[in-house]
Amino acid sequence: MCLAIPLKITSINGPDAVGERDGIRRKIRVDFIKEPKVGDYVIVHAGFAIERLRKEQAEADIAAAREVENALRA
Repeated sequence: MCLAIPLKITSINGPDAVGERDGIRRKIRVDFIKEPKVGDYVIVHAGFAIERLRKEQAEADIAAAREVENALRA
């Protein structure tokens, strides 16, 4: 199973970018995002940013992911 995860873009170099969540950084592609900017939140699937998210939605999604991760650690 593959999941799409929310990340915040921290750097961009052409179609390549770096996304971050909770200190974990991933190389991603931003080909599908119109005019991506550092600071944008995006949903990433298979290494590609596929959709831009509003900050409030991204923060809610990240909080939900943290809750699941914490439950799995218990």
